[in-house]
Amino acid sequence: MTDSLHRLLDAALIHVPFDGMNDRALAAGARDIGMAHELARTLFPQGGASLAAAYHRRGDAELRRWIAARPAQGRFRDRVAEAIWHRLEIADPELVRAGASVMALPQNAARGARLMWDTADTIWDALGDSSADVSWWTKRASLSSVWGAAVLYWLGDYSEGRGDTRAFIDRRIDDVMRFEKLKGAARKLPGVGLAADLATGWIRKPAADGRFAAPGRAKED
Repeated sequence: MTDSLHRLLDAALIHVPFDGMNDRALAAGARDIGMAHELARTLFPQGGASLAAAYHRRGDAELRRWIAARPAQGRFRDRVAEAIWHRLEIADPELVRAGASVMALPQNAARGARLMWDTADTIWDALGDSSADVSWWTKRASLSSVWGAAVLYWLGDYSEGRGDTRAFIDRRIDDVMRFEKLKGAARKLPGVGLAADLATGWIRKPAADGRFAAPGRAKED
């Protein structure tokens, strides 16, 4: 993010609890820092949706730095669960709720799904996942569903210290790990691995430049 975008994001988020994640909050934030309305619209072209996406991506970036600063220790499933929990801890429930309302609109649904995918990708990538082909996709698809469910549970959790959310995350991560273990065991059966490679061999994870190495399209902004 550019410095101007960071400044506007900080200023606009102050108004979200009162105005919602929308153009009003964006305009109020721009006024607070003396930014021209035209520049604000350039930085956040989709208004509230761009504001929600920027807030979400800032959280992902902070999570990536947090994981990078911690030594890799303990069970991998615990590290994944801890990453999801920390991602929730650094978020503001009110801002997340406002952003979720914006992303629930039909015109923003695809973008909202992409943001959930990006969080899952951030976690797997920061934890050192080196999978490729179909495994790269299935891991992120599974964790995306866990992340989305965890957010919804967390928003409605009023238990002490949100302990119920922590237990919920643990259960869902166990489900993902069991799936990955079964998938790995199945591939060791005679002929299964080869058949899977033939069926999904065209699938590749995105290259470093963000473009798919097989039929597909570039990543969206």
